[in-house]
Amino acid sequence: MQKIIKDKLKEIEEKENVTILMAVESGSRAWGFASPDSDYDVRFIYVRKKEDYLRLDTVRDVIDWQLDDVLDINGWDVKKALQLMHNSNPTVFEWCESPIVYRTSEAFEQMKQLRKAYFSPKKSLYHYLHMAESNYRKFLQCDQIKVKKYFYVLRPILAAKWIAEKKIWPPMLFSELMEAELEEDLKPETERLLVMKKEMDEMELVPGSRKINAYVESNLEKFKKLADDMPKTETSWDSLNHYFQSLLS
Repeated sequence: MQKIIKDKLKEIEEKENVTILMAVESGSRAWGFASPDSDYDVRFIYVRKKEDYLRLDTVRDVIDWQLDDVLDINGWDVKKALQLMHNSNPTVFEWCESPIVYRTSEAFEQMKQLRKAYFSPKKSLYHYLHMAESNYRKFLQCDQIKVKKYFYVLRPILAAKWIAEKKIWPPMLFSELMEAELEEDLKPETERLLVMKKEMDEMELVPGSRKINAYVESNLEKFKKLADDMPKTETSWDSLNHYFQSLLS
């Protein structure tokens, strides 16, 4: 699959007339709990030629390349990625932390160095809490649950705890988050679900866990209040503008 994905990236560059700065895995494989039938969630950041940014007509800032049972490939224009970094969008920070890298470059490494000045614990907490709550309300209120949905709730809860304690972006790997942030009495149940997630197909169901549900609800309330009380932060565009202009030149 590594070769197939790298060939796809070359094909994108040729057909879209772009340069891909980075490409990583962003889904369950990067989180460390892929199922036997999990697809490959490939995300990339690309840059166009300078002339494309000076056009009067709009050039789309997203490339949706492929979506099927095996591959889910799409990417963002670097301008879009930098604008989202300025707004402390956690997706950009997660891509920078992915343990599975298909393509990197000196330009991307320089971009990663800019992250610290634009990370907002308040905005990131809200992002992960919203993700946890929406998945919890939608998927965990049943007697039978898709096992992967537990991790779509537990991972953002643990990411919120990491941010609240360390004031920095969380790691991608669920195992690292679990080891650092999950209470000891919940680890056996979570590890059992983790084994099931890795061995079962995506659509298989498991009985709901009242213990985990109670843990999720208490933490949603706790960290929502913490995020509300955090001060807002303002950031300058200067470093990102300089990086973007240097990239185009």
